[in-house]
Amino acid sequence: MNFVQAFVQIEGVRTHYLTAGHGPTLLLIHGGGSGADARGNWKAVMPTYAKHFRVVAVDMPGFGESARPDPATFDYGQTMRNRHMAAFVEHIGGGKPIDIIGNSMGGATALGVAIERPELVSKLVLMGSAGLDISNPDPAAKKALGSYDYTVEGMRKLVGYLAGSKFEITDEMVTYRHALTMRPGSREAMQAIHQRLKEDKMTYARELIASVQAPTLVVGGKEDQVAVLSRTYGYLDLIPNSWGFVLPHVGHWVMIEAPEAFAAITLAFLTGSAFGD
Repeated sequence: MNFVQAFVQIEGVRTHYLTAGHGPTLLLIHGGGSGADARGNWKAVMPTYAKHFRVVAVDMPGFGESARPDPATFDYGQTMRNRHMAAFVEHIGGGKPIDIIGNSMGGATALGVAIERPELVSKLVLMGSAGLDISNPDPAAKKALGSYDYTVEGMRKLVGYLAGSKFEITDEMVTYRHALTMRPGSREAMQAIHQRLKEDKMTYARELIASVQAPTLVVGGKEDQVAVLSRTYGYLDLIPNSWGFVLPHVGHWVMIEAPEAFAAITLAFLTGSAFGD
């Protein structure tokens, strides 16, 4: 499928997004790992979603084809991402509520919009999502996430850590993600994101997460070493209108590792065909 590319100025950032299909708007927000972007994260599921929705996949500031502002004058914290994404949702949704799927950092950002601007969110899918302060207790996990050295082999190791044991890592995927990290400003943006996490964390107080009223589907990979299962269950404990779905043999990227299963369960949730709507 050929996706339509577009750009819009949001919060002073030239923001890139891909669109396909027609119907109600469904927004997809990628994760924050090195080399992440809208196309790489969502290309396997966008054609399926486009049969039911006007699907939009956005590049967050510092990623993909979106601008990489100078960290000296731009705040790469989570508060900024939430504000930027809320403004983007207003742009693509015309001020009306839309459905949102977020992975990892994108999940934390989708959750932030649902907390701070609930009138903009119809249904929410959190997949391998950040936002809740439950992490892998193994110190090697944090070390692995921060070990990327901007080489092709370093990217291969990072992908191997993030993906599940049965995922076939292709040269195409590795070189694509590595090339994105080689673009001007990419390293500086990623360093600024990691630095800001020390003060503007990618987590929310439990009472704020519990305040989310939007119907929410929480999806996890059983082998996810980042968004561990206890975090998935934590969201289910806190969010009142929530359902859960966990896939075996899958890591942090359910939409990449098991696209057919991910599209099927999320479509059932979003269209209401199996959730009582």
